[in-house]
Amino acid sequence: MPETVKNTIEFKVWGRFALFTDPLTKIGGEKCSYHLPTYEALKGICKSIYWKPTIIWVIDAVRVMKRIRTQTKGTKPLNYGGIYPSEKIPGKKQENFNDLAIYTFLSDVEYQVRAHFEWNTHHKELEKDRIDGKHFALAKRMLERGGRQDIFLGTRDCQGYVEPCVFGEGEGAYDGDDEIGYGLMFHGFDYPDETGVDELYARFWYPTLKKGMLTFDRPEDCKHRKIVRKMDAKSFGAGNVKSVELEAGEQGVVE
Repeated sequence: MPETVKNTIEFKVWGRFALFTDPLTKIGGEKCSYHLPTYEALKGICKSIYWKPTIIWVIDAVRVMKRIRTQTKGTKPLNYGGIYPSEKIPGKKQENFNDLAIYTFLSDVEYQVRAHFEWNTHHKELEKDRIDGKHFALAKRMLERGGRQDIFLGTRDCQGYVEPCVFGEGEGAYDGDDEIGYGLMFHGFDYPDETGVDELYARFWYPTLKKGMLTFDRPEDCKHRKIVRKMDAKSFGAGNVKSVELEAGEQGVVE
């Protein structure tokens, strides 16, 4: 997109808890959060604020506004595997039950996020829907209303809230720290409808928090990838996507 295109939003997101799950802790069910929000989690928040298949949200940067704190809690996630193997009874139907697990959450979090959208060129059928001013106006309207869908901080268990802000304003908890380096971390997923390849990939990178701000690598710049599985791209078109012009008219949005 040309630099003159209006496509950037800045917002504050906060909540009592967050869980940006480290993939290494998913296997045993005892989930533990990264200390920093992932690109994929912040992209999900942007999509909850406003999204259409015509656009792809790109996360530019995030500021950590509050001190990083963790809290461990006992939870009861639903186990879909039925009764434990040792409890199997011939002829008895397996039933789902609430398991017991220990999750390590981030506590009392607040971030400033800067993101922008770009056209999804893999959906040729939506080319006429690429009207940046109307998408931008709708995104701003939905942000002012707290998002089009519920906001979650990494997982549905962690409710979040958003409102517009000026990125860079206010004092962050780590503004005085020159640099905090982290090891290999999950970045996000490469979905087929955004890449044109019928495979789902997971991306990884080495983040560095500088003066309390994390500047994200663009997805295509992440050097570490792992294939997850084969996956077909979703199909969109005029028949199942409301045009941005029609929606802007219904919302009374003016560019």
